[in-house]
Amino acid sequence: MSLQEIISHPELDGKLLNYPTTLGFITSMAAAPHMLSPHDWLPYLWGGEETAPFTNGEQLEQYVEAVVQYWNEYRPALLGGTWVWPEGCALDETDIVNEQTKDFCQGILQGWQLARDDWETIMPEHSEDNALLGGVLLSLSMLFDPETTLTMLEEQGLQGLDQFEEIFNSIPVMLCGLTQRGAAIVEASEDEAE
Repeated sequence: MSLQEIISHPELDGKLLNYPTTLGFITSMAAAPHMLSPHDWLPYLWGGEETAPFTNGEQLEQYVEAVVQYWNEYRPALLGGTWVWPEGCALDETDIVNEQTKDFCQGILQGWQLARDDWETIMPEHSEDNALLGGVLLSLSMLFDPETTLTMLEEQGLQGLDQFEEIFNSIPVMLCGLTQRGAAIVEASEDEAE
């Protein structure tokens, strides 16, 4: 069973993050500078409850395997600079970005909260790296809530629609760059510690 099939199972309706949000969260965990064990973050995919919402162990096992499989694909893709938007995420003429894109960005931003201390430790405020981190988070926030962003841009006399396409197209490069930089900083600090 695919992750999407498991998530859309009727008895799990509303008990798990939806599919694009889950992929965003997994991406965030795969991008994190320090590897976090899935056991530490899996419960966030069902709202942080201690007990998983699955009716049987086999279903839970399939879900965990599917989530870890995505992580195993995303981490090397982010480090190798080959990560791309998941299928279904796209720009939208009416709503700037489609619902999947908004949900995906929401998932990344939720995952960021979990890895936030790690990021802020290796990329402290006022550092050059912190500007990179801030840029990525701001871009994801803009895509998560384009209506508010557009209103803010218009208040400043800017026409923002073109910028959304630019931001959307640059997110893969930005996420890969941030992941690579985070991994390099962690590796350098581990080398120093030896």
